[in-house]
Amino acid sequence: MQRRHIIAGIALAATATLALAGCAGGAGGSGSGDSAADNEYGLVEAGTLTVCSDIPYPPFEFEGGDNGTGYTGFDIDLLDAIAKKLDLKLSVQDVGFDALQSGTTLAAGTCDVGASAMTITDERKANLDFSDPYYDSLQSLLVRTDSGIESIDDLSGKNVGVQQGTTGEAYANANATGAQIVQYPSDGELWPAMQAGQIDAILQDQPVNLEHEKADSAYEIVEEYNTDESYGFAFAKGEKAELLDAVNGALKKLRDSGDYQTIYDTYFTAN
Repeated sequence: MQRRHIIAGIALAATATLALAGCAGGAGGSGSGDSAADNEYGLVEAGTLTVCSDIPYPPFEFEGGDNGTGYTGFDIDLLDAIAKKLDLKLSVQDVGFDALQSGTTLAAGTCDVGASAMTITDERKANLDFSDPYYDSLQSLLVRTDSGIESIDDLSGKNVGVQQGTTGEAYANANATGAQIVQYPSDGELWPAMQAGQIDAILQDQPVNLEHEKADSAYEIVEEYNTDESYGFAFAKGEKAELLDAVNGALKKLRDSGDYQTIYDTYFTAN
């Protein structure tokens, strides 16, 4: 009986020691609590800027590059530079654009920031917070060179492809009178549909259509539309104030240093 009491006492002491060690690790030192304490921006993963984007959408985001994410493009390269300014690693997830622009993806905590050539609009601002604008864009109409289509006025009875949930879709609905508007999830489906003859035109962001025009001389942009659009990086509404301020600060530093212009020139100056 006495021996059992001694063994029980030793076990109880060991348990208490382990519990105290656990508390000490949580309070500081090298435990997982340290990462939480250092996660000043409330990141999905401490030390990493996790980006959600609808890929492919060249030249803004597409597969490739050497930054370790598997993706590149103007948006990705710019955010990689921003992440470096904040001493963070970059991670990129491919997600659907409609859920991203509606705020659903970011509200779910899937990622820290949305970067997908997303136009800042009042409707989107109801569900998202946006960074300072980082790119000004136009809409455009891409057709086959032998289509006989010369303007948006020639689209009556034609199938016009748009990306669902975009400002290009909104512009087509408002201005392509008599056209059949056909929605696609992304440019990854739009462009093959155009090449297969399933649609007669694509109405979407000018830089993306320009990539297709450059890739295949059988296609051309016949009109551009100045819609006063600016792109911004998106954040969950009211949840990422510190990160939003930090991204804006890093973006300003990149503009002031000329690094933004260098990234911009890589994708757009030759156009």
